[in-house]
Amino acid sequence: MTDTAALLTALAQDPEASFVLIARDGAQSVELLTGATTDIDLLADIPLTVDGVPREVFAMVPYRQVRERGFDVADDGTPLRCLLVDEHRHLPLSDVLSALPTESVPLRDSGFDISDDAYAEIVTRVIADEIGRGEGANFVIRRDYTAAVDADERLTALTWFRALLAHERGAYWTFAVITPSHIAVGASPEAHVVARDGIVTMNPISGTFRHPAGGATKDTLVDFLSSTKETEELFMVVDEELKMMSAVCSDGGRITGPHLKQMSRLTHTEYMLRGRSRLDPRDILRETMFAPTVTGSPMQNACAVIGRHETTPRGYYSGVAALFTPNADGGHDLDAPILIRTVYLEDGRLRVPVGATLVRHSDPYGEVSETHGKAAGVLGAIGAIAREVIPAVDADPDKPSADADLAADDEVTALLASRNSRLAEFWLNPQEDGTTGPFAGRTALVVDAEDRFTTMLAHQLRHLGLDARIVQWHEVSDEDIDAAELLVAGPGPGDPRESGNPRIARMRAVVARRLESARPLLAVCLSHQILADRLGIGLAPLTTPHQGLQKVVPVFGEGASIGFYNTFTARVAPGQTRIGEAEVSADPTTGDVYALRGDGFASVQGHLESILSRDGIRTLERLIAHALAG
Repeated sequence: MTDTAALLTALAQDPEASFVLIARDGAQSVELLTGATTDIDLLADIPLTVDGVPREVFAMVPYRQVRERGFDVADDGTPLRCLLVDEHRHLPLSDVLSALPTESVPLRDSGFDISDDAYAEIVTRVIADEIGRGEGANFVIRRDYTAAVDADERLTALTWFRALLAHERGAYWTFAVITPSHIAVGASPEAHVVARDGIVTMNPISGTFRHPAGGATKDTLVDFLSSTKETEELFMVVDEELKMMSAVCSDGGRITGPHLKQMSRLTHTEYMLRGRSRLDPRDILRETMFAPTVTGSPMQNACAVIGRHETTPRGYYSGVAALFTPNADGGHDLDAPILIRTVYLEDGRLRVPVGATLVRHSDPYGEVSETHGKAAGVLGAIGAIAREVIPAVDADPDKPSADADLAADDEVTALLASRNSRLAEFWLNPQEDGTTGPFAGRTALVVDAEDRFTTMLAHQLRHLGLDARIVQWHEVSDEDIDAAELLVAGPGPGDPRESGNPRIARMRAVVARRLESARPLLAVCLSHQILADRLGIGLAPLTTPHQGLQKVVPVFGEGASIGFYNTFTARVAPGQTRIGEAEVSADPTTGDVYALRGDGFASVQGHLESILSRDGIRTLERLIAHALAG
């Protein structure tokens, strides 16, 4: 028996031993982390130093930890578990493959915990009752594939880990986390957040192309890349992660991509976001909980929607595995892949959580099929199922398709690159210091109505020279409202007509007080609708929600390409250009109001800060200049 085999056998046979195996993308070694575990309450409690000495820590961060951001979540007690690394070894990949068990592990009593029809009904309700009521742009609702496992759990985990090493490709991390009472084995494609040497990167991945029998071809991939749904889905998650980047990075974050993420049975599209930050890595992790690709947007409301429609708590699904490693500066680097494509093994039961991203034009049974494909991708890769268990899996689940490197094809490359022609150059290019912007020396207060688009908006305000500060809707005082040089009433989910909703009622009061004071006001999206209502303009739901929709619209004499995330609209008679003393910029056919301006105020329905707003920064500057001039 080799040293590697003896070591892994000893760890597997010790029921009290805790260890982690990690194979990072492209590496020819497997990292083995051993040490004691401890369960803690908060991210701030992660023990990165002992007696003032930095130490390496691996943490499994459950979904329920999002409560640290004040969001609604079902608390199932899943522990925030830390492995305090005593030893970190690098084992040759070939030795690990030779040492790990290969016996197949049979499953019984397998299937989804929610039937296909029941899941389709949930999808239908979310589209109608949540997206249709303006609660958000997209939501991820999961269900679990479960089965009984009679074999030894630790040996089973090592068997599945070996199968992933041998048969899966393209994963960011392939890993096995083995601790008393909690075992997880997975191949995560997505580096949710990484912080090294002061540089933070995020890797939003969205759109799932399930390879057909026989493997992916150029034609089938081109069809996938041409899908409006898949493209808009990716843009929406990039917007949501840029909100997070703008909260933790001084330069807001820059986009590169898109790229293809090719795996054995699935291909995704992805962007990379990069920015500079001096925050503690635990704070970076807190501010980026969790990926919109597995929750939805806006994030706070997505958590509430998940609570209303998922039948059981999430456990670790959509959380992160986080490795904090001491660096030369005396701090810690962070590497935190998202916990998806993961098998959990507890008390003799296998669980594979999978979710579909629901948007305004989702097909319920298409989303059912996506959950089948994702579960099949995991279970097929570990060799745990045969074809008849889930129809989506290939005839030989252990054999990855021999796809060509389609990312190198000229047509595919051009099709990917063409996506950026729709995006705002502001987020694609390096951003200059805003100290010389047109509003340098002036200040702004941004009121957040539970949509962190305000972090991107505040970043753009700073780029224009304003010293911008964000305050939450329930924390802003009347004194704050009166004292602000420029008050920006921000966006948020929900029906602007629901005056009984405490958040809507407070935003109505904010807009009304500021309008009556005749001091500079900019109102965005939800607050634009509230302002319109205050001016006597009627509000109505759109026939089809404009969630993640890009439109070229008139804004006071200029056509502007703007991204929209609205379900409701202010509406005037077609051709109407004034309401009282206010100017109206509206659709000439429908009367939908895109912008308003008057003495000391301006407003816009779209999100000028969105990556979809190619003319966003220009339009923002125009509207602010008008408000401040009043």
